[in-house]
Parts: sequence; C-alpha cells; structure tokens
Amino acid sequence: FSLCCFLFFVWVPCLINFVASVPLKSNEVQLEVKDHVATVVSTLNYENKEDKPLEAVFVFPLPGDAAVCHFSAQIGQTHIVAEVKEKQQALEEYDDALSSGQQAFLLEESDQSPDIFSLSVGSLPPGESASIRLEYVTELAVQADDGLRFCLPTVLNPRYHPRAVAQIFPASLVPYSLSFSARVSSPRPISKVESNCSLEPLEYLNADQTQATVGRELMAAGHKFDRDVELLIYYKDAHQPTAVVEAGQASAKPGSLMGDPVVMVSLYPEFPQDVMSSLASRGEFVFLMDRSGSMNYTRISSARDTLLLLMKSLPMGCYFNIYSFGSRFEHIFPTSVEYSEKTMEEALKEVEKMEANLGGTEILLPLKHIYAQPCIPKQFRQVSSKHTGVAPTLMPNIVLTFGIGAGASSALINGMAKEGGGHAQFITGTDRMQPKVMQSLRFALQPAVEDISVSWDLPKGVSSTILSPPITAMFQGQRSLIYAQLTGQTSEATDGCVTVKYSLAGHPSQNQLHFNLKPAEDTGLTVHMLAARTVIRSLESEQRTHRGQQDEEVKKKKVVELSVQSGVSSSFTALIAVNKDVGKAVQGPLVRRNIPTPFYGIWNCKGAADVDQICLYFSFYVTGPVVTHEAASPPPRKDPLLQLVSLQKASGCWLLDADLAAALGKASEEVKKAKPASVNSEVWASILALIWLHGFKMDAKEEWELLTLKAASWIKAQNAPCVSECVEAGNTLLGCSVKKEDLGL
Repeated sequence: FSLCCFLFFVWVPCLINFVASVPLKSNEVQLEVKDHVATVVSTLNYENKEDKPLEAVFVFPLPGDAAVCHFSAQIGQTHIVAEVKEKQQALEEYDDALSSGQQAFLLEESDQSPDIFSLSVGSLPPGESASIRLEYVTELAVQADDGLRFCLPTVLNPRYHPRAVAQIFPASLVPYSLSFSARVSSPRPISKVESNCSLEPLEYLNADQTQATVGRELMAAGHKFDRDVELLIYYKDAHQPTAVVEAGQASAKPGSLMGDPVVMVSLYPEFPQDVMSSLASRGEFVFLMDRSGSMNYTRISSARDTLLLLMKSLPMGCYFNIYSFGSRFEHIFPTSVEYSEKTMEEALKEVEKMEANLGGTEILLPLKHIYAQPCIPKQFRQVSSKHTGVAPTLMPNIVLTFGIGAGASSALINGMAKEGGGHAQFITGTDRMQPKVMQSLRFALQPAVEDISVSWDLPKGVSSTILSPPITAMFQGQRSLIYAQLTGQTSEATDGCVTVKYSLAGHPSQNQLHFNLKPAEDTGLTVHMLAARTVIRSLESEQRTHRGQQDEEVKKKKVVELSVQSGVSSSFTALIAVNKDVGKAVQGPLVRRNIPTPFYGIWNCKGAADVDQICLYFSFYVTGPVVTHEAASPPPRKDPLLQLVSLQKASGCWLLDADLAAALGKASEEVKKAKPASVNSEVWASILALIWLHGFKMDAKEEWELLTLKAASWIKAQNAPCVSECVEAGNTLLGCSVKKEDLGL
C-alpha cells in the first residue's frame, strides 16, 4: 500500500505539467440525423501558447463503420481543404512540408483498427490558432428495442494487440472541453431521444414532431470523459421500409459510382405471426464469456446472472456449451451437449464458480476451437459473445456480440456480428446486461432464414449493380440495408421495385418495396459516400483474406482508386492538407505534443496495449477499490427474481417446495394449502411462479419473458384441469390480479 501511494503521487504532478501545455482546447460536435443516417461535424480548436512551434498529434476513436468524407483547416483567413491520397504518398508530402517550414495537416486511419484515427497538426507557430473541421457519415444501428443508436466515442481503450498508438491518460485529467448539439429529422414522428449524458429536454421544431433538437448545452460544465456520448432515438412506426435515390455528382464520370445515381434501401422483414408464435426447438448455442481482468466484480457477477437467465430460457431439444476466456480459455463440456435438467444444473454449478481470473483478452483461440468443432446434424449453431475487446474472424453461423463498458471497440464488436450474420449490442453506463442479452437471444430463437436472394424490377433501360455484401441473415423487424448503383436512363416509368426472397421455416417468403426513381433533394452525397464506404470495407476484407500477393495488390489498388474518387478514407489512404500560401516559413525545430486520449478503466503499468493486464495501484485511485481474485466467494444470491428463476427446471416447470415458497414470500404450508385439489403440485407451482413474475416483475419482463413462454408451453402440454381455478387461487394467495390470457395459458 505504501508503494501504491508513492507511485501515485509521483505520477500525478508529471501528468498535470503535461496536460497544462496541450494545444487542443476544445472539440465542438454537431450531429444531424436524417431518419437512420447521421452526419457528424467535429471542429477541433488548437492554440499554441508556447514559445516554440508545435506538432500536435491526436489519436482518437471514431465509429468503426464511419465514412470520413471531409477534412479541412482554418488558419487565420486561410482555409485549406484536404485531399485523399495513397497513404505513403500522403505521409511523404506531410514530412516534406514540415521539413520546409510549411504548415501541414494529416488524418489517417490506424493500421490496427478502423475505429482509431490519428490527426497530426504540423508547424503551428507560437501564439497561433487553428481550427480543424472533420466530417463523417454513418448509419445508425438498430437496437433490439427498435431504438437507433448513435455513439460519439470519446474514450479510447486499448484494442486487441495494437501497437502503442495513443498517449492515454485517466479521463479525469483530460484538459480540453467537449460540446455537443444534435438535430433530428425523419418522415415519421420522433417519439423520444434518450442519452447517457445530461441533455436539455427534447425540443420539437414543428407540429407533426418530425424535427427536433437536443443537447445544445450538453456538458456545459465540462465533459468528464468517463463515457462515450450515446443517443438512442425512437421513431413512431419505426418498421417502415424506405428507399432513397440520390443523384450522382455532376463532375464525376458517368458510369462510375460517384457519377451514377445510388439507391439506399432499408428493409424491415415482417414474418408471419403463425411462424413467430413458436420459438425454435432446435439449435446449438455456444456462450463465450470474457473472464479477463477487465471484467471486474460487478461485471462478472452480472455475467453470471445473465448466464442463469440464458440457461433457463433455452428450449428443450437444443444443444449448448459455455466457453470462457482470458489469456487461456476453458469450456464446461468437451463438446456441446443436449439441453436437459442434468446438463443445465451441471453448467450452472460451474458458472457460479466463474471469476475474472484468466488474465488478458485472447478471444481468437477459443473462437478457433469453437469453429473447429463439427456442427451437430440438424442443429443451427449460434454463438453469443460478451467481451470488451475481440479479434475479428470469419464466421459461418449466427454470432451475437455485446460490447461492455466505455471505450469498447465498435469496429470489432460490430464486425464480428456482421461477419457472423448476427446482431451487436452495447452495454454502457448503468445499462443492465440481462435485458439486452435476452433481447438478442430472441433473435437466436427465431426460425432460421435461409436461401436469401435480392432481385430488382426496374424500367427498361435502367439496370442495377448491388454494392452491398450479400445478406446472410434476417431477423423479425430488424433492418437490412442494401446499396445499389443505378445505370442508364428512361423517360417512361419512374418507379422501381426491390424484392427479397427467402425460406422461413421451410416455407418460401418474400418482402417487396416499391420506390420512386426520382432523386431525393437535400441529401448531398451522403448515400454515395456510405455506399463507397461499404464497397471499400468489403474490398479491404477480401484483401486481408486473400493469400496471393497479386490479388492483394489488385484489391488495394481498387480501394485506393475508390477512396480517392469518393473522398472517403480507407486503410490504404490518408487525407493531407498543406498550407502553400507564400509566406515566411516556420522557424526552429518542431516540438511534438501528443494530445492525451481519454482512457477509462484499468491502467496498464507496463505500458503494454492489453487493457486486461491490471496495474492495481493505479486503478485503486482511478476506479475505486479493486476486488482481487483471492477475495471470498460472493454472498448467496438475494435478488428475488433471480432466486425464483434459479428454481425453474429445464423443462420449464417449478417444483412445489420450501424454496419456491420462500422466493414467493410465503410460508410453505400456506402455499400447499391454497392449491386446488384437482391440480398436481408442479402445475400449481408453475402457475404461481408465472403470476408472481407478471404481478411483481413487469419492469424486468425482457429478462424473464422467454423462460415464461417455456413454462406456459409445459403447463399446456400437461392438459391440466381447472387452470382458470388455479389462476384465481394464485391471485388470491399472492395478492395479484393477473389474467389467465396474460400468462399465455
């Protein structure tokens, strides 16, 4: 403990001296949301208060699927707009400019992760200011509760095996300020906007509530950089398919992506109710849990509770296994086993023992092991992964991912889900893990959608080229995005149609969308840039997976050409701006200043990139008391909901015993005495459990809804007499007024 204090007090003055000289003073962020597309303009204001010229380097996070499309600098009356160039060429031009005393500005994507960027402001003379304008566009991800999620990353935690790319500092010591404002517009009314930060109330700008502003004074007192800025936007009638046609760029060559019109189609498949009314009774479910050091006591406890809910919600007839990982990995069963009372109880006993004691975050090895296992005949494999950092890999089956905490890599979490044809969710701030995980399990339990194909019906003379990767998975009510380039002209019909066909539970189905080919107004080139970003990311992914050097060079050349043509950044290009105005060269050697990047979590005392190698003495002061791995076992579970859930059997029923009575808050004899004579004990116990959940825990319905569907199915399969009488007696016993229909009976 003495050593801890000594190191802490030695470091702090050094940090304070460093941050006092940081030239970045503020970051002003303006967000404009149109339906499900966001345009973000970030203005970074620099000032050199030192007596020597500076080069300021700022490494910061951006959304992993963002299309960076504009970068410019304002120095006094001089405005310089950056150009997209091949990365090595841009780096050489930047170095040459600094060597000759010119001001230069460079923005490049990290080689390690597409959600990390580096901004270099070179040759900023003493006493001079500069404003850097950075603009990007991105699609807003649809959450399981139909909200559209926008995240402004402000926290950069180390990624999976990157080089040391940032000068990271505790969030509380970051010296620059952040302001934020947002404007939202949509063809549909805006229901609400939620945020994890303090916001001014939502202000509607018109009577039909399709335009609104929010967050004008966000963080007026100074953002603490202890979280990313998150907005959740909810529209009325959210599941409406749309198509936006955008005219090409007048100066671009006809036949090119930027020269032709591009259509962005948003589809929300609606599956027949009779198919959706029954959950899947088969499938292989593999749960992969992070047990590295970053999963502190609270997170690991929440993960254990989540696995309890997952285990109780699985259908009979499926197969499952549970993996956990850190520097090494473990699995409960050698191979996936059939779900039964015996295997469920065995798994839960092991889950209760799980601690955050496996070291680092090495997720690639367990993933390789999972996908090396042969699939079980007639079982569709689904992988659920909870982590703070992951390595991407190609995945042939459904993958559901969850990013936990501030600073999680959106590129990796979204990338895993996308490659695995699944769904990603982020669990931040005070979010409970259980509801979001259970929402995603609903997707996994939906009937499998197979044989997906897309066809176009366009007027004569007009053809389409699909720019998006093939759709590999579809979920009820979840958006599928398609970008297509439209070539040719027609003076006749102005309508087109896109049809998505697929097989659902063995039955052929389809969804259609008719749309007008007339280009929309006031979209600029947003759709084109998003389409270009989609093609660039696909080519980059193909370039990484092809082993032949010739193929890699061909893919790289295509990426560079499209990046330069569209103005959208890529891993092989950079944006470069040089102030070539005739004037006096900046004199004297440059002093490099690394802008501190906010880091929130556990500090690595060894300087390594792995967030999970814990430096206990520093995290003690930054994040509060640390519970070491040798701590005593947690006390028995006291949460009434989890106590009741833990008593459910794999089949879906409950037993009539003293434990159930205690969970219901009743004496055992009282519960037995209230049972109608003609009903067996398990049916009575199960109906009581359902009544208690519906009567007292409706606020947590998302957590227990799946397991109650299983319970209701079990009760109906018993053909028990007097169910209505049981429900009435149960209401009387528990003091509730739940209807039989509400219980699914």
